[in-house]
Amino acid sequence: MNSASLKSLAPGVRPSEVFSWAMYDFANSGYTTVVITAVFNAYFVAEVAGNAPWATFAWTSALAVSYALIMLTAPLLGAYADAHAAKKRLLIATTLGCILFTAALAFVGRGDLWLAVALIVLSNFCFGSGENLIAAFLPELAQGEALGRVSGWGWSLGYFGGLASLGACLAYVSWAQARGMAANEFVPVTMLITAAIFAAASLPVFLFLRERAVPTAGARDIARSAFARLRDTLRHARRYADLRRFLLCLVFYQAGIQAVIALAAIYAQQAMGFTTRDTIFLILLVNITAALGAFLFGQVQDRLGHVRTIVLTLIGWIATVLLAYAAQGPALFWIAANLVGLCLGSSQSAGRALVGYLSPPARSAEFFGLWGLAVKLSSILGPVTYGLVTWLTHGDHRLAILVTGLYFVAGIAIIAGLDAERGRRAALEV
Repeated sequence: MNSASLKSLAPGVRPSEVFSWAMYDFANSGYTTVVITAVFNAYFVAEVAGNAPWATFAWTSALAVSYALIMLTAPLLGAYADAHAAKKRLLIATTLGCILFTAALAFVGRGDLWLAVALIVLSNFCFGSGENLIAAFLPELAQGEALGRVSGWGWSLGYFGGLASLGACLAYVSWAQARGMAANEFVPVTMLITAAIFAAASLPVFLFLRERAVPTAGARDIARSAFARLRDTLRHARRYADLRRFLLCLVFYQAGIQAVIALAAIYAQQAMGFTTRDTIFLILLVNITAALGAFLFGQVQDRLGHVRTIVLTLIGWIATVLLAYAAQGPALFWIAANLVGLCLGSSQSAGRALVGYLSPPARSAEFFGLWGLAVKLSSILGPVTYGLVTWLTHGDHRLAILVTGLYFVAGIAIIAGLDAERGRRAALEV
């Protein structure tokens, strides 16, 4: 790490600690890439639900339930973590839960609808809760003016984690298909591969990342302090008008992003006729471009400005949706998919950094809990909209992806009135 990079770190933070923090993005990306985006979602629709007309809606509904649970618990978990300096302890619990429930997906076969739904709800709940907790460490590790850069390191490394899990799964799927195995034989093994990589890659964060927060409440005040801090946050919310505006913006543009993440493999197989192997290879390349997008935009975001960076990526998302809708063959769809990668890496990194920039430092976990709340609401809104459109139109995935693009248009309209510097001043006046 060069001297410029070292200046990005907060006082007392070692480069090895930041690397360990970023490794969690590497670790958990395998879950969302393999289970939610590339493999199990399409397996759920085609095998578990037998390509029923309601199959895509059933998949999005299972995700919606898990995100609703996160919405109910995230602010309280954040308040508890801040009050009791418990981010790391909670992160260990949610990580173990996601790993175990992911491994259990290996037991899901044709017709096991309710088992699959239960395991997706539980594993995705643990994943989303852990995502909020690891993000709350960011303001402790980076200087305020370098939040975008450090966030970009994590997101870019995260996409390489997705690549590692997908690459291992692709190697196994290619081997299995060469021996004539069917999806119900090789997909369960990919769940075990994903869980094992998650477990191994998450170890550095638990060994080296420090919990710098100081407890502010006794053990007997757990529930009372969590609710009190949450009420205090809501009572003083008027002081953070720009943060509130951005959280609303997040709900809309993330609705589009979450629909793409949750339904990419389904769209590729149902609308474009891709096989499981083709889809995994497609998502592999998307992860490469996503890593580049997160890293490159992380370098320029702090100079270009958080708001301008996000608007630029949202324009890219609109172009992506139009290309995917227009694609009749693989060539144009591959272009759209790689544009997804660039937009995905940059918009996710930029969004996390802007939340950190607009949040009061003493309430980082609490406000990142609200960030998680906004993202999870969008994770219900976007995929369920897509699922409903396909159900009501008897499987018109092209129209569903076009409707999804309207969420990006709404995001641009909302963020246009945001003043990041005014929001930063409000966050520091605590």
